[in-house]
Amino acid sequence: MELIISARSKEQESDDYLPLKEHGISASIEINSGDGWPKDPYHARAWLRNDNGIKWSGVIHIELPFTKVNPRYFLPAFMYGRNRGEAPQNVPNEFPRLREGGFNRPSSPWWMVRSDKLSHPVALVYDNDKIYGLSASPYFISKNGSKQQWMPNTEGTFYQYGGYTCSLDKGTIGYTLGYENAPWLFIKSHLVKERFPLSDNCFELEPGETVEFSLDLYEYDANSELDINDVIQEVYYNYHQKPRKSSDVKTTVTDLAQAIYADGWLQEDLNYACQVHEDLENGGYRYTKLTSISWTNGLSAAVPMLMAALRLENEPMRKQSLSCITNIVENSINQSSGLPYDTCNNGTWSVKGWWFDGIHTPGHSSYVVGQALFYILKAYDYEKRYKNISHDDWLEFVKAVLMKIEKTKNSDYEYPYIFSEKTGAGIEYNSFSGTWCMAALAYYCWLVDDKTHLDSLKKSEKHYYNAYVKRMECYGAPLDTDKAVDSEGILAYLKAIKFLHALTNDSIYLKHMRDALYYEFSFKFCYNSPIQVPPLSRIGWSSCGGSVTSVANPHIHPMSSNIIDELLYFEKNSEDQYVQDRIADIVGWSCQTYNTYDREFDYGKKGWMSERFCHSEGLVTQKYSDDSLASTWFCLMPWASASIIEGLAGDYWDLNIG
Repeated sequence: MELIISARSKEQESDDYLPLKEHGISASIEINSGDGWPKDPYHARAWLRNDNGIKWSGVIHIELPFTKVNPRYFLPAFMYGRNRGEAPQNVPNEFPRLREGGFNRPSSPWWMVRSDKLSHPVALVYDNDKIYGLSASPYFISKNGSKQQWMPNTEGTFYQYGGYTCSLDKGTIGYTLGYENAPWLFIKSHLVKERFPLSDNCFELEPGETVEFSLDLYEYDANSELDINDVIQEVYYNYHQKPRKSSDVKTTVTDLAQAIYADGWLQEDLNYACQVHEDLENGGYRYTKLTSISWTNGLSAAVPMLMAALRLENEPMRKQSLSCITNIVENSINQSSGLPYDTCNNGTWSVKGWWFDGIHTPGHSSYVVGQALFYILKAYDYEKRYKNISHDDWLEFVKAVLMKIEKTKNSDYEYPYIFSEKTGAGIEYNSFSGTWCMAALAYYCWLVDDKTHLDSLKKSEKHYYNAYVKRMECYGAPLDTDKAVDSEGILAYLKAIKFLHALTNDSIYLKHMRDALYYEFSFKFCYNSPIQVPPLSRIGWSSCGGSVTSVANPHIHPMSSNIIDELLYFEKNSEDQYVQDRIADIVGWSCQTYNTYDREFDYGKKGWMSERFCHSEGLVTQKYSDDSLASTWFCLMPWASASIIEGLAGDYWDLNIG
């Protein structure tokens, strides 16, 4: 295999990468054992020497070329396919896209990015029924005066991040010593910065200094994009670190639920706040309501709170959550469309949620409506199981809406992205968000043992699998990302397919479930990135086990902690050690990502946690009172805490707490 090495120095005027000899650097590469397959890659060792009489400072770029036909790139948590570079891009929310030709923000024919924007240190490409890959340590450490690549369990002082690259023009994937975020740095979808001059991102070589580094190189035949997951699994084990130890499961559920119960409830709205901020001047709280029936509060908070209340035998907490559920069931229906309104503000029900001005077609959202139906069924299920109370009106509510929704599927058996507010008809499609409707229908059929809609469910699942999951490119779930590739939608698909398998016992659904789980794992960090910004840096907070939300909002968030039940179901039916290890990561991460005591994260009370954890300095926006940057949001977000509660207070509780 051929590797191309070039560099850009801090002193040069242009931003071009030039051959090493023009920098006075010599290199040698040795490719040893291996056959290129995931379990036995080619092992490359490289040596770089600064032959100059002065220090050299810059970024060194190592590229692996391949025969380009129609490549789809995969840099886990950063690039999936081309990040929809093929789709229209004149949208308010920007995210990195690959597109041939010149620069047309947010599209570029190539990308360079710091290593900690990737959940796993590997760049992969699928093209012409082959997969090519390159993996190397995400950062360098200094040990005994020399620089070396970090590996788990190695001692040393953090020195410098590496980086990863992909080029559609040249047909390469790459790795860098030092790094650039180029041609742009996407901090979040509404905050994009131009390429920075070389500065603190440089790798330095003293006169005569030699640095050695290694890479694993992959080249093997593949049936589809899904085959990249074999490499991701190997990289996971190569670089895996456990999350730090913190609270136990019962303590975590208790702390989180008590904080939501005491500080996150809005009695006048019969709902949970979206954000709760400390009002330090007045000694109280300031609430950001942003109320909805689900997704950021409503049922996505109320039902996990019900689960916690049942586990902890806390009746006041249970009654609080039930009042939210009951209010939505009794009052949310839009009589014109037959669907529940998405939100209620100041007593007025409507489809104008906080995301309204970020979408292109007004109406009911299948993401919000489908998720709401699923959680009402989960509340029904838990009340029946643990209180022997049957809320039949909840079941009738869900059934009526589901039957309305079933009529809106298109000829691909895909649910709409948006339903008409006037008639309930589907008026926009092309999204993964409808998998929440599929999940609700599958759950309903399983609960009442009704297989009437099984054929329709199977056809919907087949479509979503072939169009999205199989291509490792699920988009169109969260409403604030302009259909960027995300990890949120797959959670609904996993919940749907769990019940579809339970209804049919067909092994094909376990295979599809595995593929969907592995897609989610690609967003989930395998190691603990060396965070340099407080409070996460001070605490020793772990990124391993947390998932990046999307390529548009690339912070780590807790929503994916809510799929522990689905992971356990799959593991029970497959005995997959890799899935077992990922479960342990999620549980460990979930128990260390909130205030275990007052102001542990430099804000709030015991049990408080937010949704935004900035594992990379290229994401930070929050500031302390002295205007210095902070690596998390300073607020309690009940839906975020509830995601962790849902994961820990479900089947995992039965298996581990009793």
